[in-house]
Amino acid sequence: MSRATIIGLLVGVGLFAASILLATDHVAVFFNLPSVLLVLGGTLANSFISYQPESVMTALRDIGRMFSRSRVDREILHSDTRRVVEWARIVKKEGILALESRLDTGEAHDHLLREGLKLVVDGWKPEDVRDLLQNHVESEYFRSTEQVPILRNMAATAPAFGMVGTLVGLIIMLDGLTSDAGALGAGLALALLTTLYGVLAARLIFQPAADKTLQRERFTRFRNYLVLEGFVLLAQGDMPRTVELKLNSYLDPENAVSVPRPSDLGLPGARV
Repeated sequence: MSRATIIGLLVGVGLFAASILLATDHVAVFFNLPSVLLVLGGTLANSFISYQPESVMTALRDIGRMFSRSRVDREILHSDTRRVVEWARIVKKEGILALESRLDTGEAHDHLLREGLKLVVDGWKPEDVRDLLQNHVESEYFRSTEQVPILRNMAATAPAFGMVGTLVGLIIMLDGLTSDAGALGAGLALALLTTLYGVLAARLIFQPAADKTLQRERFTRFRNYLVLEGFVLLAQGDMPRTVELKLNSYLDPENAVSVPRPSDLGLPGARV
């Protein structure tokens, strides 16, 4: 679970609830089921009309995923960089075909690593490795961020349907002036609460989900390009030390990889 996301949501909702409790004793007036139905129903209806249903369902699942930990973080960057440098050492020592056994050991833990290893082992040219893996990276990024515009559309639509609820509430209230004076309170509550719910849903749910999804997928794409560059260097047959230095140039200094060289261990073969 993403603790920061959960804490941020709880703090936001908590401060909002605290401000209500400090301002009034009539807390129940802030709960109105018709207002919720107007905002959420209208937002979902707009989304399913505007986009393919499969994409909308994926977007809704991403709202739940924003509370989970990202599958790619700085530890993954470090471990993947170290893994590629170790593969470069294996190639230097045993030859390129020695990497074939790594496909069955679990080191290639995702599709990009497996495909990259296969291309290198099969002897593809460096430029072909780059082109094929770049297509994979960009296609995955497109698929993973396809729902971001949908979530942003939801964030824009929710306040709009809040205003629709306001108009509905005002109509009910005005109608009550000539028939039932008791409908004034219900109409006014509906008029104001739908706008409130629309803004809260947009700024605490839909917009954060869109931003977090985009941020995570951009970080994943950066990691994928880092791994891609490593496979290109392997296909070029670069020295392990060269691979290490080039990949470290993409990382934060404190997250850089430092793999012990034979000279550091008192072993022959200082030039690696």
